[in-house]
Amino acid sequence: MARTSYVIGLGSNRRGRHGSPEQEVRAARNALGGLVAASPIIASAPLGPSIRRFANAVALIESEEAPPALLARLKAIETRFGRRRGQRWGARVIDLDIILWSGGCWAGPGLIVPHPSFRERPFVLAPLATIVPSWRDPMTHRTIRQLARVVDRRAPHP
Repeated sequence: MARTSYVIGLGSNRRGRHGSPEQEVRAARNALGGLVAASPIIASAPLGPSIRRFANAVALIESEEAPPALLARLKAIETRFGRRRGQRWGARVIDLDIILWSGGCWAGPGLIVPHPSFRERPFVLAPLATIVPSWRDPMTHRTIRQLARVVDRRAPHP
């Protein structure tokens, strides 16, 4: 397979061997390999039952791996960082997701690209807009910048 680009979502809301959630995100970003660009790390409210705030970021990487092989590698990184499968949306040391890839759409067992929920998540779209604002969602054909503006308009502001 030729080198392709992937956008990986990174999130943490629990201390691990690297330290704070922000330090876990930085360490996981470094573990990805093939790094082309990385967004700033932002804080966000949790989804679901967790009460701990998240540190979130995205990274643009290049890889020769097909999506399923990259997913397997991301899961191995999560395991090395101490992630254990448990309650959906619960506290976690690290969460790594394939958000987009330069190949467009992918669907297979345990993996759908683009990530099915990324369009509604400001904690993904805001960082994404800092590194690949002109990438297009292969489903809606909107740019990341356009998707981020739509979600920002819908979000409650203090």
